[in-house]
Amino acid sequence: MIKTFTQDQLYVEVCSDRAELGRRAGAAAAEAIAEAIARQGQARVIFAAAPSQNETLDALMTSDLVDWTKVVAIHMDEYVGLPLDSNARFARYLDEHCFSRAAFKEVHYIDPCKDEPIDVLLNRYRALLAQAPIDVVCMGIGENGHVAFNDPPVADFKDPEAIKLVQLDDACRTQQVNDGCFPSFDATPTHALTLTVPTLANARRQICAVPGKLKANAVKNTLFAPVSTQCPATILRTLPGAALYLDADSYSLCEE
Repeated sequence: MIKTFTQDQLYVEVCSDRAELGRRAGAAAAEAIAEAIARQGQARVIFAAAPSQNETLDALMTSDLVDWTKVVAIHMDEYVGLPLDSNARFARYLDEHCFSRAAFKEVHYIDPCKDEPIDVLLNRYRALLAQAPIDVVCMGIGENGHVAFNDPPVADFKDPEAIKLVQLDDACRTQQVNDGCFPSFDATPTHALTLTVPTLANARRQICAVPGKLKANAVKNTLFAPVSTQCPATILRTLPGAALYLDADSYSLCEE
C-alpha cells in the first residue's frame, strides 16, 4: 500500500497496483457483509458489474468471512435493449463473477428483457428495495464520474426514485467501448435502468474500487472537485460509511 487518508468523510486507500487494490477492497467488502450478518442475521448487498470490479469480486467471493446463504444480492444497473444471450449484459457478468460462485439466500436481477412494461419492472424493484435497508454497496466510478448509471446529466442527489430509466451520455457509452464491452460507440445501448444516487448513498457501507489510468481524472474530481452532480462520485465524500480503493494509476493525477 502507498498511503491512506480521509477526504472530508471519505476514507481512501492508495494501493501499489490493481491486484493489491482488489485484495484490499474485497477484504473490506467481506468484513462489512460479515458484520451485517452478525448484527442482524443477513445482509442486503448491491453489486456493480464492470471489468474494473474483477479483482475485488474475486477476493470477495473467495473470502472465508461471508456466509453467502445469509446474503440477499441486488443488481445495481442494466442496459435496456440487449438480447438475453448478449455477453454484454451486466446480469451475465454478475452471474460469472459472483452469483454462480456461492449459494446466495436470494439474487434479484434488474431484467429489462422480461416481457413486461418498464414501469411494472421499476415498481417491482422499488418494492424490493423498500423491504429493508441496504447494508453494503460494492461499486466503482465511471470515467465521467458516474456512480451506477447516474451520469452527470441525469444524476440527482435528492432523487425521489429508488431506480429509474436513464439515457446514457456519450462519455459513458465511450467507456463501455474502452472496457471492451462493445465493439463501437454505435453498438452501445443508449438507455439503461439504474439505482439512483440516494439508493446507493443511503446504504450503511459503500466499498468503491477504482483501478486504472482511464479513471485518473474521475478520481481527481471525486476527491477535489466541489460536491455536485457535475461529478456524481463526489457524493462519496459526504458518506461516513464510504471507502475508496485506488491503485497508483487511478491516483496518478492527484499529486499534481
